[in-house]
Amino acid sequence: MRIITGTSKGRKLLTPKGSSVRPTSDRVKESIFNILGGEVEGKAVLDLFAGTGNLGIEALSRGAKKAVFVEKGWQGLRLIRQNLLQCGMMENAEIIPKDAIRSIGFLNQRGESFDLILMDPPYEKGLILRILDKLHSHPIYQDDSILVIEHGRREPLPEHLSGWELIRQRQIGDTIISFLIPQKLTEGGMANGRRPPHPIPLSKGERVRMRELEFDSLRRRME
Repeated sequence: MRIITGTSKGRKLLTPKGSSVRPTSDRVKESIFNILGGEVEGKAVLDLFAGTGNLGIEALSRGAKKAVFVEKGWQGLRLIRQNLLQCGMMENAEIIPKDAIRSIGFLNQRGESFDLILMDPPYEKGLILRILDKLHSHPIYQDDSILVIEHGRREPLPEHLSGWELIRQRQIGDTIISFLIPQKLTEGGMANGRRPPHPIPLSKGERVRMRELEFDSLRRRME
């Protein structure tokens, strides 16, 4: 397992022994970041179910402003810290030793907001819907943020995505990578329970049209 590109390109990351941690393969990771393209540099990144820190460290290597790693397993926490130290990335990183669902409420209380959320939960444990529901009730993201979920092909995304919209999927072997963005504004002009800041008051129709253009532009960048 290695860092694919950026400031730490080619550096090998420490990997777990046994099956308690399942790191994202280099092939899947490369596909994720190739699709994200320029949506990483300068962004605040949250790595849920961080495991070895593989995804968040790749984001930092590619110019992310900061990365927060959430992991509850002792082996994963040790590996994240060691990998960050050997890459010289501790200054721009934070490790939260909590359950992923509880961590969302904790980060929301702190007023945190992330541009990119990377999520690689244990397969077929029913965690995806629970995380989506928690994110919806505790929005720690912007109206133009991106959520990336890695999941098994036998665990399709739930029909109800709790305020998120699926814009792209890619399958690699038994793994599916899903890219989601917050749903468009409602007729009342609300997104995630908050009005988007704008110096000039806009009509409801203008607000909706503005968001449609933003989402269309995002989709094109990720095609």
